[in-house]
Amino acid sequence: MTKYTVEVFTGDALAAGTANMVIITLIGTKGSSEPQNIGRFAGNHSKTVTVSWEKSFGKLLLVQLELKALVFEDYWFCFKVTVTDPKGHQLLFPCYQWLSPKKKAVLREATAMLWYKDTEEIANRHRQEDITKKSQDFKWSVYDPEMPHIVQADSVSSLPYEIRFSFTKEKEFKYTLLRASVELQLNNFHHPSNTWNSIQELEDIRMNTNSKTYEYVKKHWRSDAFFGYQCLNGMNPMKINRCSKLPKNFPVTSAMVRPSLPEKSSLENEMEKGNIFLCDYAQLDGIQGNLIDGEQQYMAAPLCLFFSNPEGKLLPIAIQLKQKPGVDNPIFLPTDSQHDWLLAKLFVRNAEFNEHELNFHLLRTHLLAEVFTMATLRTLPSVHPLFKLLFPHIRYTLQINILARKLLISADGDFAEHSAIGHKGLLTFLRRANASLTYSSLCLPDNIRERGLENIPHYYYRDDGLRLWDIIHKYVDRVVPHYYTEHDVHKDPELQAWLDEIIEHGFLRNDKSGIPESFQTVAELVKFIAMVIFTVSAQHSAVNSGQVTLYHFAKFDFGAWMPNFPSTMRIPPPTKKGDTTEKTVIRALPDVKGTLKSIAVVHLLTKKSTDNYPLGYFPEELFSDAVPLQKMKQFREDLKALEDDIEARNKNLELPYDYLHPKNVDNSVDL
Repeated sequence: MTKYTVEVFTGDALAAGTANMVIITLIGTKGSSEPQNIGRFAGNHSKTVTVSWEKSFGKLLLVQLELKALVFEDYWFCFKVTVTDPKGHQLLFPCYQWLSPKKKAVLREATAMLWYKDTEEIANRHRQEDITKKSQDFKWSVYDPEMPHIVQADSVSSLPYEIRFSFTKEKEFKYTLLRASVELQLNNFHHPSNTWNSIQELEDIRMNTNSKTYEYVKKHWRSDAFFGYQCLNGMNPMKINRCSKLPKNFPVTSAMVRPSLPEKSSLENEMEKGNIFLCDYAQLDGIQGNLIDGEQQYMAAPLCLFFSNPEGKLLPIAIQLKQKPGVDNPIFLPTDSQHDWLLAKLFVRNAEFNEHELNFHLLRTHLLAEVFTMATLRTLPSVHPLFKLLFPHIRYTLQINILARKLLISADGDFAEHSAIGHKGLLTFLRRANASLTYSSLCLPDNIRERGLENIPHYYYRDDGLRLWDIIHKYVDRVVPHYYTEHDVHKDPELQAWLDEIIEHGFLRNDKSGIPESFQTVAELVKFIAMVIFTVSAQHSAVNSGQVTLYHFAKFDFGAWMPNFPSTMRIPPPTKKGDTTEKTVIRALPDVKGTLKSIAVVHLLTKKSTDNYPLGYFPEELFSDAVPLQKMKQFREDLKALEDDIEARNKNLELPYDYLHPKNVDNSVDL
């Protein structure tokens, strides 16, 4: 008689237990046990049973779980199963699935394995069935032919239960502006009309927030030094580039900017020294402004020139609001009237709103994360080492993106109702942005070099980001070679299928993207996996957290004070200097309703759930091999060292940079 000790674990999610009977069958290379009834399960509970069989069924490969309904069907969430064989060896069978009487689960033992090593017929068959089932559960759909493809799901309820939000996250993520307004106490604010009369009226909005950065933004939003600082360490640290030669359509002369440069220096000299930088918003050119409540809205496609001065401050020195130079398109300078200069900067900040929200946040983190998620689920069996490595980094991504498409970028979403770019404009802009997407721009060391930002001072996004990239890359490089040799990399059909899906559905087979068509070396694979993990964790944190501290999100910190991040402009870009007054500036800003709505949305998009997992903390036990488990521990140790360094540096900063602090970085795009 052969005896196996089996322990079955129920998850701690709400209603994870079941009133149905659980039936378990052990399956080996030489046969299987008789199905055994192990009873009902309460939530967050485990049960140990003994499964006996008259003869050995060989090497244990699979565990089958199914439910038998007695009176009514009841779901059950199983975490895992452990089996101790007659020799005392414990085997792990990860589950993390919801089961019903109509859906059984066949679990594979947790040892990660590439396809060619999976020689047992029953194991190989399960591998193929796993991929087939997931490719049926997760199908591609085309949202727009020129944008990354998406999951085929009309609503969240179309997704399998196990990849939806947990009950805790679902409960906490109440996507209603009313709730956000209540939490921020915006409902206590009353205005006699829908138009601001002064900046002081904006000051009267008393929000329930303890963000010191938000208060700093309110105080310094007019400052040139803070305007420049945000291009390096604000919500969007990705737009600025070193400028060694002025674009032909930006005819700034040395005489124009001489007052902003050191004595006896010139624009040409400072460009040669590497001290001149440019933000060019050309992708917004020609997009017609939206109509909001019947009122025409406006936007610009500016070019903004910066000087990194000897004190290490990045200062704006020239702004042109349209791409085509001309007499009706003046170049605004810090020496102009304060209101001319302020209005020009406001148009730049509105352009930042569009670039940040749609390009660097939505496209380059959310939509790419969805592509990575779909490819992983559809092409990699659960036993594949890369599936195990990547699974924590796809948590909740599909659901958050379905919500974003419905509530933010749909024809009646927030962008359509409250932004200058509107729904039609955002589609045009996203198509342009996607066409310009490159592989190297997603790999931070390459990106920093391409933008010429290796030496600009006080660029904390770069400093922390490169440290994080290095830590992630080392982690991947410690795990992947444990499974792959050079020969394995270009002979693994599942790996190639995964890459093919990303190329086809994410990069739309754009030959100019530079994405590899195949992997030839382990180093190439390691870099690509590091890019995926960095994109969905660190990069998303950098551009979303800057939208509140610890936990901080840049989006709330920098975006909740509306004049610093206006979603729309209510007057056209000025065509000459000297006419702008304080009233003009106020008139240009979003109206009262739009302001309150935008603040509430920004708050909501940056409100973490208690059901979140910082980078390096993985709730699912997917690996059983000692090597990856040890490398995970090293990964967390490396992250802790970075945490300590960031905290030590931030003690000496007037405005701490926390957005890449590992405790603020989630494993996945889940918000």
